[in-house]
Amino acid sequence: MGRNKKPLPLLEGVTIEAVAAEGKCLFHWNDLVVFVPWCVPGDVCDVQLRRKKNSFAEGEVVRFVERSKVRAVPFCQHFGVCGGCKWQNLPYEEQLRFKQQQVFDQLTRIGKVELPEFRPILGSVKTTEYRNKLDFGASNRRYLTNEEIASGQEFQRNALGFHITGAFDKILPVEKCWLMDDLHNEIRNAIRDYAIEHGISFFDLRAQKGLLRDVIIRNSQSGEWMVIIQFHFDETGDEAEATELLQYVAEQFPQITSLMYLDNQKCNDTIGDQNIRVFKGEDHIFELMEDLRFKVGPKSFYQTNTEQAYHLYSVARDFAGLTGSETVYDLYTGTGTIANFVARQARQVIGIEYVPEAIEDAKVNSIINGIKNTLFYAGDMKDILTDDFIAGHGRPDIIITDPPRAGMHPDVVKTILRASPSRIVYVSCNPATQARDLQVLDSDYLVAEVQPVDMFPHTPHVENVVLLIRRNLE
Repeated sequence: MGRNKKPLPLLEGVTIEAVAAEGKCLFHWNDLVVFVPWCVPGDVCDVQLRRKKNSFAEGEVVRFVERSKVRAVPFCQHFGVCGGCKWQNLPYEEQLRFKQQQVFDQLTRIGKVELPEFRPILGSVKTTEYRNKLDFGASNRRYLTNEEIASGQEFQRNALGFHITGAFDKILPVEKCWLMDDLHNEIRNAIRDYAIEHGISFFDLRAQKGLLRDVIIRNSQSGEWMVIIQFHFDETGDEAEATELLQYVAEQFPQITSLMYLDNQKCNDTIGDQNIRVFKGEDHIFELMEDLRFKVGPKSFYQTNTEQAYHLYSVARDFAGLTGSETVYDLYTGTGTIANFVARQARQVIGIEYVPEAIEDAKVNSIINGIKNTLFYAGDMKDILTDDFIAGHGRPDIIITDPPRAGMHPDVVKTILRASPSRIVYVSCNPATQARDLQVLDSDYLVAEVQPVDMFPHTPHVENVVLLIRRNLE
């Protein structure tokens, strides 16, 4: 027989000290750091410990004794249950202050390189309705809160909304999300209501069956809307039901200029390898930036905060210090947004990206905008960016790199060092992995500028742009 574990204590009247990672806060107790969600520095509360390790513990607030003066009233009805927007209870100015500190801490503690004085963080132009893309999962296992379970009421178990952290097969039904223009709420709720009313089955992730699986909604500053509905056809008549739902959406929302669908038989909802079919309109929408137009398809990556992306890319272009004579390599180019954004100030820009469909969009974007000095290549970065590739295309004067959260592969960093550009502009959505890469680049490059940029208000995520200048320039 196993030994009974000693119950973890209830800590009464503790004061929350600071913001921690992943949107949590912390305080110290008995030489342990205790992490707690859904509170802010200055809160005095009773905390029930849920998990205890040698150097840290995790808990949850069971009662607020005194609310912090540094606190905002959350505006979303789903706050505290939905896993997103965890900082709605922090005033935006405080969010920016903590994000600036987060970048500083990660670059100093992980990177351990010489750093200049940081530029003040650039706050987002919008703090609500700032996103141009949202993804909603469908499930026949609606997430129920403890209060709903205790009520004894019967609830509709089909749901369309966000996945719950720690409950992969459950979906929190979303009535109103503040992250995107309100039309997206109307579209999502109409799809949900139609499906329930007409008996369309919602996806069962465990059993891998059910027709309605996922809904992706995108919009753009050009006023266009894209809706992609994922189905899972496994019975006779499923395609007819799907067609009727698509027809309903098309008729109810003429604002949708690109209505598409797919039959996804995989165990996950990713669509990069799926055949996406057009039901109505085009297979793309257009995004605008300065006087440029960018084609965005269903598989294309585009920064989800359009207005703030302009400021992010403007910083990158400024850091590049282009005079018109440079060869620029744009690594992880996506749909070629940065490449085309800087092309008119460079001699030539070469973009590399893993997703072939995105590269095709990047080429089209150059054509649409009359840009003739770009070249684009699709493939794994470490396989494309080699010494032979650089010998064939010319040594880069400037490298702009915007890698995914994992940062750059070690082989890519080594190739960059051998290529020896005069400047590297490193755009990062994860300052921790950026700091790791900076430590390797430090042998040949000095960090000259650091500019944090907030792309995601009410979340702990922050982007950061670093300018590196080659040491001992001849």
